[in-house]
Amino acid sequence: MALVCPDMFVELAQRLVLASGKVITAHFRKPFSVEEKQDLSPVTIADRESEAAIRRILEAERPQDGIVGEEFGVSGEGKEFQWVIDPIDGTRAFASGKPLFGTLIALLQNGVPILGVIDQPILNETWVGAVGQPTRLNGQICKTRTSCGGLSHAIANLGPQAFPFGNAVALDAYRRLSKAVKTTSVGGDCYTYGLVASGHIDVAIEHDLNLYDFAALVPIVEGAGGRMTDWNGNPLNDRSDGHVLALGNPSLLPDMVELLEGAL
Repeated sequence: MALVCPDMFVELAQRLVLASGKVITAHFRKPFSVEEKQDLSPVTIADRESEAAIRRILEAERPQDGIVGEEFGVSGEGKEFQWVIDPIDGTRAFASGKPLFGTLIALLQNGVPILGVIDQPILNETWVGAVGQPTRLNGQICKTRTSCGGLSHAIANLGPQAFPFGNAVALDAYRRLSKAVKTTSVGGDCYTYGLVASGHIDVAIEHDLNLYDFAALVPIVEGAGGRMTDWNGNPLNDRSDGHVLALGNPSLLPDMVELLEGAL
């Protein structure tokens, strides 16, 4: 049976990012400390407070669902519906005062993303994607650039790991892609995938992502006419290994899979 995301979940997700956005904007470009977690990634008071605000609403309104959050872990493991939260995807950008971070909210049904939200509260931009519905930016339907021809005409965005200190195998794949496309940019975190959904970027590629980094992106890009897979062209779900590929034009997938062959 085909998956469909009920409107009640879309409405709830929009209220979740509204609550988190109030927390984040209150801290943006204000004095705060940046701590380092065990995995060496940064975290701030805004990360923790915004996830806590989201969890309070979910625990009150959807106690039967599971939650996977970057800051406070997993509860309700194995539930049919799981909410996946990244309160600030792009903490480094947030801590630097750059409005290129975003809050990510996803809803998984049996491990498959059926709803995703990217919220950039400083720029007041919110992308909402839900299975069975077109993706919308601030309420207006948005589309990927499916008119992009081959890779030689594509605008590509490489993950922040594209810098020299990254994984050598992945770096080689990024270099190959850089030579194959028209132009590239680097970084941008989840905001990049909103730009894919809105037709400004044709290819986005990253590796070593966690579920909370990519789950929300899938319904957004695909609801706008694009495609999201792993580097082998397989659909993304809660068992994916974190090698993520987003394409505005799905017809580019065979060429991308061939280009990335041997990179895993």
